Order: sequence, then C-alpha cells, then structure tokens
Amino acid sequence: MGHNMTATEFHELTGVSRETMDKLILYSETLTKWQKAINLVSNSTLPNMWLRHFYDSAQLSGYIIKADNPLKILDLGSGAGFPGLVLSILGIGEVHLVEGVGKKCSFMKQIIQQTDINAIVHNKRIEDLGAFPVDLVTSRACADLNKLLDLSDKFIKPTTKCLFLKGKNVENELLSAEKNRHFGVKKFPSKSDQSGMVLLLSEVKARTEKEK
Repeated sequence: MGHNMTATEFHELTGVSRETMDKLILYSETLTKWQKAINLVSNSTLPNMWLRHFYDSAQLSGYIIKADNPLKILDLGSGAGFPGLVLSILGIGEVHLVEGVGKKCSFMKQIIQQTDINAIVHNKRIEDLGAFPVDLVTSRACADLNKLLDLSDKFIKPTTKCLFLKGKNVENELLSAEKNRHFGVKKFPSKSDQSGMVLLLSEVKARTEKEK
C-alpha cells in the first residue's frame, strides 16, 4: 500500500459491523485530539494510524477462537490501548489493560466510556497486579519474549494462549525464551508490517531446573 490506509479501507479489509466501525472512528478522533497534549503514539505513525495501530491490532482477532463465554484477556503495556482496546471493540471479550503511565490510563478510560466496551484499566506495573487466570495474553512492542512470559506467568493457566505482535528479532527472542520454557508456537507474517510477525503461543510451561 503506497498510501496511508483510510478508515474506509480498514472497514473493507476487516468487514466489521457499522456499529463497531463507528466506535473505532470515535477512538481514532479522540486519539488525534489527545496526541496534541500527550504522546500516546509516535507522531510519525499518526497519518497512517488505520494501518499502523488499528489494523495492526485488529489482525489478531483472526487468530482468536471465539468461545461461548467472553474470553478474559490480559493486555500488557497497553499504552494507548493497542491491541487491547481494539480487540474489546471487536467484541472478543473482557480485556484487562495494564499500563503504568497515568495519562495513558486516563485516555483509555475515556475510550471505554465513549464506546461502552467491556474493558478494565489497571494503572500499575504488571508486577504489582494481583494474579487472576486469563484465556489470552496480548502485547505489542512492550518487551522481549522472555520478559513478556515472565510478566504474564502468574496469569497463565494450561489453556491460556499468548498472542504477541513482534518485530524482526523474533527468532532470537524465541530461541532465548525456549531455554526457560516449553511452549507450542505458531508464526504468522504480520498483515500490517512487512518485517513484523504475529506469535501464537500455547501450553506455556516453565522448564524444571534439570531441563534448563
């Protein structure tokens, strides 16, 4: 795509409902307003936010198996709400957004209020958040894989899956993480970034000292 993605193109690519689209447009407009005062995303990405932030986040929904009950999702280092808030607007489940920066949390709370979605903001470091089991852990450009798995350890049950948006260093991160843990891994090329990769991990389990 030689030009910046428009909201209409996003809508055509994803096929989301009109109501969902209205919520995402509201989100994009609020992001643009807030960005003038606080740095929610990199300024260089704003002109192409439908590709760089919204489509980047929305592509994860294609790898999530919808359950009868809404999924409980943990989004690490949520920042301006990508991918967590987008997944919530898409109706994937109850999303818990973890972000240490107060202003970013205020922004996400405003989006939740405006769009009336099922999401909860935790204004703290993930290390300080009490554990609760989740079905899915998501994160985008927050930390390397080892660190992400360390941080999400206490929330992971045997059936929990992890969906992480990763950059070109993904193979090294996988090699490093496999020294400490067993997990099943599927890799998908990112639809929004040629050098990016979507990682889907399952059955994440720490290795015993003997296995390391």
